[in-house]
Amino acid sequence: MASQAKPQILSYINRLLYFFLILFLSIHVASGAGGTWKLLLNNVGISAMHSQLLINDRVIMYDRSNFGPSKISLPNGTCRDSPNDSVSKRDCTAHSIEYDVALNRVRPLTVQSNTWCSSGGVTPDGTLLQTGGDKDGERKARLFYPCDDNSCDWSEIDNALNVKRWYASNHVLPDGRQIVVGGRDEFNFEFFPKTNAPNTYSLRFLSETNDLDQENNLYPNVFLNTDGNLFIFANNRAILLDYSKNTVVKTYPKIPGGEPRSYPSTGSAVLLPIKNLEAEVVELEVLVCGGAPKGSYLFALNENTFVKALDTCARIKINDANPKWVLEKMPRPRIMGDMIVLPNGQVLLINGGSSGSAGWELGREPVLNPDLYHPDKPIGSRFQVQNPSTIPRMYHSTATLLRDGRILVGGSNPHEFYNFTGVLFPTELRLEAFSPSYLESQYRNIRPRIMSPSLHSTVNYGGILRLRFRVLGGVKSPVKVTMVFPSFTTHSYSMSQRLLVLDHVTSLRIGQWSYEVRVKTPRSTNLAPPGYYMVFVVNQDIPSEGIWVRLQ
Repeated sequence: MASQAKPQILSYINRLLYFFLILFLSIHVASGAGGTWKLLLNNVGISAMHSQLLINDRVIMYDRSNFGPSKISLPNGTCRDSPNDSVSKRDCTAHSIEYDVALNRVRPLTVQSNTWCSSGGVTPDGTLLQTGGDKDGERKARLFYPCDDNSCDWSEIDNALNVKRWYASNHVLPDGRQIVVGGRDEFNFEFFPKTNAPNTYSLRFLSETNDLDQENNLYPNVFLNTDGNLFIFANNRAILLDYSKNTVVKTYPKIPGGEPRSYPSTGSAVLLPIKNLEAEVVELEVLVCGGAPKGSYLFALNENTFVKALDTCARIKINDANPKWVLEKMPRPRIMGDMIVLPNGQVLLINGGSSGSAGWELGREPVLNPDLYHPDKPIGSRFQVQNPSTIPRMYHSTATLLRDGRILVGGSNPHEFYNFTGVLFPTELRLEAFSPSYLESQYRNIRPRIMSPSLHSTVNYGGILRLRFRVLGGVKSPVKVTMVFPSFTTHSYSMSQRLLVLDHVTSLRIGQWSYEVRVKTPRSTNLAPPGYYMVFVVNQDIPSEGIWVRLQ
C-alpha cells in the first residue's frame, strides 16, 4: 500500500506544482496586459471583410455579393437579380453596410457586383474609391460619397480598370490618384482615374515573388516614400519603384530566413511614424510582422496539417545607403493579424491565428490577445501583451482606427459561404471595439481636449497649424501633434496607412488649463498625400480625440 501511495502523492504534488506554475504565468502575462473590449452590436448583418472610416465618422464595411443571403435586408424591400450567385439568384439582402459610430447603428447599402477580396482607399475629397473584386466585379470601380442624411449609396463604373483586380493593393499618390498594384495572375499596375497613357505597366517583381502553387505575393504592401517612389513588399522582399518611369531604383535584401509574409502566408506591415519632417532626408521605417513558413498553405490545404505561424517581425530603414532587415521576436506566432498605428505612434497587432494559412478553413488557433508595439523602445522590450477578446477573428477580419482612439474590430468568415453552425469558426457578425489603455479613466486629467480649430478645417502645405486645447492636469512636457490618414483595411493590410509627427514651432500656456501649440504642416505631397487626416494632440502618450483636417 505504501508503495502505491507514494506515486499517487508525487502525482498530486506534480499537479499542484503545475497549477501554481500556470497561475504564476497567468499573473505574469496579466501584469503586462491593458486595454478593454466592448461588444457594440451583436449582429451587423454582414461579415466585415473590408472596412473604411469616412470623414463623417461613419465606417463602410462590405463582404462579397455572390455567396447567398446575408442577415440584413436591402432597404425598402428591394431585391437584386444575381445570376452568378452560387446560392440565390435573386438576393434581397445587403452585402455592404454603413456603421454610424456616434449612434452605434448600421444602415444597409447596395452593391451591384461582386466586391470579394477587393481594394480601395479615400480620394482627396473624402470619397471612398473601391476597385476590383471577382467575376462581374473584377474590372469595376465603385464610389461612395459620404452624406449625413442617409441618402448616399454605392455607384459603379464599368470597365474602370484595364485588367481584373482580385487580391490587389491600392495606395494614394502625391497627385491624389490611386495606384492599383497586382492581384491574382496580374503582374502589373495601373492608375485610377485612368491616364491618357496605356495605363497598365508590367512589374516583373510581382512574377518573381510568386511561389508556384502558393503565390505568397498577393495584397502586396505598398508605402509612399518621401522621394515620391513606392516601397513595395511582397513575399519576403521589397523594391523601391519609380512608378512614373516604371523603373526599380532600389532592390532590398530578403528578410533573413526567407519565409513568406504575404497572402496566403499572410503577415501584416506598417510604415512606422514619420518624424523630423524638415530634415533633408526623412528617415522611414517599415515593420513587417508574422506570416507563415513556406509550404504552410499547401500543408493545410492538402494534408490538413497546420504549421505554426512565424513569431518574428522584420524592420528596415528604407532610405539607408545599405538597408538591412532587423529581426525581433513577437510574444507569439501570428498569421492574418492586423497592424494599426495608434494616434500616439505605438502599433497595435490584433486579430488572426497562430497556425495554418489564410484561405477557406485553413487557419487554426485564434490569437485573442492583441500586442502593443513600442517603436522607440530598445529591441527586446518593445512588445506589451494586451487583454484578450473572447471572439476569434480569423480569415477575413478587419480592424479600423476611429477618431476617438478606439479600434473597431469586425469580420471573420473562413468559409466559402455564410456558415453559422457546425464549423470551427462560424461566420462572425458581431462588432467590437478595443479601447487601448490610453482611454482609461485614470488618464482623464492628462488627456488633451482640442478646443480649436473646429471638427473640420483646411490647412495648406508648408503652413502653420494652430491648435488650442485643454488639459485638466496640466502639461508636464511638450505635447506632440500627429496626423493620421484613414486607411482602407482588408486581408491584414491597411492601405495608405500613414502617421506623421508634425514639427513644433512653438507652444504656450494661454489659461489655467488651456494651451496652444503651433506646428508645421508637411511641406510636400510626398510626405503626406492630399486629403483628409485625423489630427491628434498627444500628452505623455495620451492622445486627444482627433479632429478632421483637410490638407490641400
